[in-house]
Amino acid sequence: METITSKKTAKNNPDKLRVSGAEAIIHCLLAEGVDLIYGYPGGAIMPVYDELYKFQDRLTHILTRHEQGATHAAQGYARVSGRVGVAMATSGPGATNLVTGLADAQIDSTPIVCITGQVPRHLLGSDAFQETDIIGISTPVTKWNYQITKAEEIPYIMAKAFFIARSGRPGPVLIDITKNAQFDELDFHYEACKGVRSYPPVAKAHEKDLDAAAELINKAKKPYIVFGQGVILGKAEEELKQLVEKAGIPAAWTILGLSAMSTEHPLNVGMVGMHGNYGPNVLTNECDVLIAIGMRFDDRVTGNLETYAKQAKIIHMEIDPAEIDKNVKVDIALLGDARETLRALLPRIEKNSHEAWRNEFRLKYQEEFREVIERDLHPTKAGLTMGEVVEEINQATKNKAVIVTDVGQHQMVTCRYAKFDQSKSNITSGGLGTMGFALPAAIGAKMGAMDREVVAIIGDGGYQMTIQELATIYQNKLAIKIVVLNNDHLGMVRQWQELFFERRYASTVMTNPDFVKIAEGYHIRAKRVTERKDLKAAVTEMIASKEPYFLEVKVEKEDNVFPMIPSGASVSDIRLK
Repeated sequence: METITSKKTAKNNPDKLRVSGAEAIIHCLLAEGVDLIYGYPGGAIMPVYDELYKFQDRLTHILTRHEQGATHAAQGYARVSGRVGVAMATSGPGATNLVTGLADAQIDSTPIVCITGQVPRHLLGSDAFQETDIIGISTPVTKWNYQITKAEEIPYIMAKAFFIARSGRPGPVLIDITKNAQFDELDFHYEACKGVRSYPPVAKAHEKDLDAAAELINKAKKPYIVFGQGVILGKAEEELKQLVEKAGIPAAWTILGLSAMSTEHPLNVGMVGMHGNYGPNVLTNECDVLIAIGMRFDDRVTGNLETYAKQAKIIHMEIDPAEIDKNVKVDIALLGDARETLRALLPRIEKNSHEAWRNEFRLKYQEEFREVIERDLHPTKAGLTMGEVVEEINQATKNKAVIVTDVGQHQMVTCRYAKFDQSKSNITSGGLGTMGFALPAAIGAKMGAMDREVVAIIGDGGYQMTIQELATIYQNKLAIKIVVLNNDHLGMVRQWQELFFERRYASTVMTNPDFVKIAEGYHIRAKRVTERKDLKAAVTEMIASKEPYFLEVKVEKEDNVFPMIPSGASVSDIRLK
């Protein structure tokens, strides 16, 4: 996929140069094929920024308006492009502002490398100005981190950082560089890292386990696949499709697995989890073989573990050994890369159709359509629903957009109703549930796929957490389409307060500003929709625009997202209303 630039040069890997540590950082990035960095300068990282200024023909730096925005932008870029995202910040508060993005990337397996400046080595531990122990702070939320105190360490550590970030189960890496290491000189020579002792990134499934898994699948009467983001990260979309079609197995997805398989595929039965589809949740407890592919049995997927799929034999295809038996005890573990595991499994699988079992999902869908979907997508009441807005976006983009969501009701509605026919199209914060994720992540997503339409769908609460990134969008002339579904509440919290706290709306009612005027203040074209009759034309105009566009849609204040599995309940206890 084309990225924002394709800056290639024979000098990307200089040999035996005498350079400063700061310049060495730039050469390391170029050697790793990096052409795009998100960041915010400051005193402790200034030497690197000074060198970056000299390499503007080969490295594009995007000045975000907050360091958290830099990490989320790097995440969006990584998720859409499949490359390692890079963010950079100064020491102290600059570094600590990266922590939320690091934590989000860690739990959602997103490969990013964050570079932070640090006070000089002789001042470490002295509480110097803007000194913070970012290594200690970030250890729980990074795949690996390291503090460089000597310039000669830079090439080896940077190579190791990129290898760890992208290999195995991807994740975030933080490299902290003292100021003296940036000024000191070294003889630069770069070698890409090809392995780290004691770190085997990818295991390989055993033949006997593959045989046992195939036997279970071939004998199953009610086999069921639940796939997650591991399919996308492993580039196993085609292999998943082949398995589903050959064996006739219904397949459902976690929210991060969405778009790995076309939403229009007849064997794609929908979303699992707290606000997932009715059939995929209920029938989890009726299948006889559950095949989990690249997902980690998150609590929002499983509900009460005491009742989750107890009747089924469980096969878990997973790249991270730590996830095996962590939440759900499985019968067969197939460790390894999803694509390689599926390729090894496919010849062992017999052709089947399971028509009667698939019909059970159809019947459950019909029930859900009558009770929930029809009123969400084709409402007869006066107020606008979030679902009908998403449906208009589907139609205007012909299911081909990258859709970036924040966290809350709008996120669940979008994941339920957005339609995709291409992988890497659904970008959202899954495990951490980070409000404020969408706007900066949309920046990275657009820059990772400049040829694609990128639509950010955001709630009025999360939007205001990173609203300053409108300036980044304007400065870089990024044709991102921003849709704020405004219900004047922190909608998901309010829904819980309505259902479980007797409508005590404690601190969830929002008095919002004029979002249209704010967007216009950032020189972004903007419009507000309050009535259904104006929705289609506004969405059509937005998508047709070749420039950034902001659309506020006023939706019902007390519209809830159903189905819903109450916290701690069984997947069989899903509520339709």
